[in-house]
Amino acid sequence: MSNDTLRIEDAVNETCPWSGKPIAADSLTRYRDAVVGFCNPGCRDKFEAATAHFDKALSQRDAPLIVKGIE
Repeated sequence: MSNDTLRIEDAVNETCPWSGKPIAADSLTRYRDAVVGFCNPGCRDKFEAATAHFDKALSQRDAPLIVKGIE
């Protein structure tokens, strides 16, 4: 989703979870159907990278095991 469709007034937080500073309109993202704000695009990007990493790890952990030769 494009960040220009996200609105600061829809954010679930008022301060950046990384820095504690106020969130900025150019530093929003969507996570689990909620708008989350950050103080700058760098903090937003760090959050997106971290959540993508953990989402991938969880999906690999939860994927069914495929064993060769067993149907």
